[in-house]
Amino acid sequence: MKKSVLLFSFFLAIILLGAILPAIAQHDHSTHQEQSGAPAKQPDQEAESMQHDQMHMEPSTFIDALLAHESSGTSVEPNSTEVPMLMTMKSNWMLMLHGQAFFNAIEQNGPRGADKVFSTNWVMFMAQRQAGPGQLTLRTMVSLEPATVTGRYYPELFQQGETAFGRPLNDGQHPHDFFMEIAALYDMKLGEHALLSFYAAPVGDPAMGPVAYPHRASASQDPAAPLGHHLQDSTHIASDVVTVGMAYKSVRIEASGFHGREPDEFRWNIDSGKIDSWSTRLTVQPRQNWSAQYSFAHLTSPEALHPTEDIARMTASVAYNRTFHNGDWVTTLLWGRNHSLLDGANSNGYLAESTLRFMANNRVWGRAENLDRTNELLLGRQFEPPGFQETVLARVQAYTVGYDREIKLIPHLSTAFGGQVTFYGKPAFLNPIYGQHPAGALLFVRIGLGQKHAH
Repeated sequence: MKKSVLLFSFFLAIILLGAILPAIAQHDHSTHQEQSGAPAKQPDQEAESMQHDQMHMEPSTFIDALLAHESSGTSVEPNSTEVPMLMTMKSNWMLMLHGQAFFNAIEQNGPRGADKVFSTNWVMFMAQRQAGPGQLTLRTMVSLEPATVTGRYYPELFQQGETAFGRPLNDGQHPHDFFMEIAALYDMKLGEHALLSFYAAPVGDPAMGPVAYPHRASASQDPAAPLGHHLQDSTHIASDVVTVGMAYKSVRIEASGFHGREPDEFRWNIDSGKIDSWSTRLTVQPRQNWSAQYSFAHLTSPEALHPTEDIARMTASVAYNRTFHNGDWVTTLLWGRNHSLLDGANSNGYLAESTLRFMANNRVWGRAENLDRTNELLLGRQFEPPGFQETVLARVQAYTVGYDREIKLIPHLSTAFGGQVTFYGKPAFLNPIYGQHPAGALLFVRIGLGQKHAH
């Protein structure tokens, strides 16, 4: 009952914020008009103005895209990617709010399949202003998943990574921490084409991998984490992060130091530790619609169950976004690899995902993955036995297709009803554990802040 009340309160808070912030923005705008003597806008004009206040306009350059800071950490998508959000000016501060919540019901077949009702969600608050010679950005991102994902996981066949109740978490995805990011960023232009950036966060996202899946436009309608999450972008919540970056025209190089242990299974607190890991990332945005990155990281003892094992992680990705009349189409190709510095073993994960919005309010998406899984799968929900050594067990595949329809129920909020199905491929020797044709289906209601414009 307590968790249901928390979930209801979360959705209510989003609705209230969606109603209040645009009203504040419009009030400030109207007051400015009255003081300046400008004629007041008519209702239709006011509605149009309010709608445009909900969207960051397409940046004209890579530097402009970096200064927008619309994703977690210092990651960036193609310049042409639109991010729905609510915005208002207060004194010298630009205040922004965006996020989304999915209310999900999942059902999976086979011996390892499970059913569950849960919510995946996050909200980001951001404030920006000029400070001295540069721009200061303050950002906080939170999630109520510690309350809305019960039992410390939601079902997801073949998923691996982290723990629940001291046991390896197999066939399930852990919730995000309540604090996903608490960060300060400072950006200073060096001439017309160069930008020097600093990022500091007790909880944040180091320069590693592409935009993390909760914020990636190509994954925006899929409530479930990719199976390759812990091969590609699991560092998007790390502790004690410091990053410095230099951008020139369409290229940026970054370096980060951070604490390498992934968050523990107690999701309400803030984890901390010494800076013992590092990463570096090269990002290139040659055109408005394209973005590519390559990154490398040394992770010190990332997994609690294997404290003596350090990981070298490499990722590479390409993202493409195309807008057209009443729609857009965004795609990501991503590769990630974990190389164990203990025994030299490699685990690879390949992902292709794409989301198409058409006729303004309709979306279809797909995700295909091909990746390595370890012998922890054989343990299920059991504790690791003494002397257990994790090794690569098999290569598995996951294929997801989905559709949703946006319904305009509440002003300034995007509400959609949809669903998706996932089919899995695996070696025949796993049939006794997973069945011959494992699959899953998920239905959801999605609530997001802001709406995309028609083009």
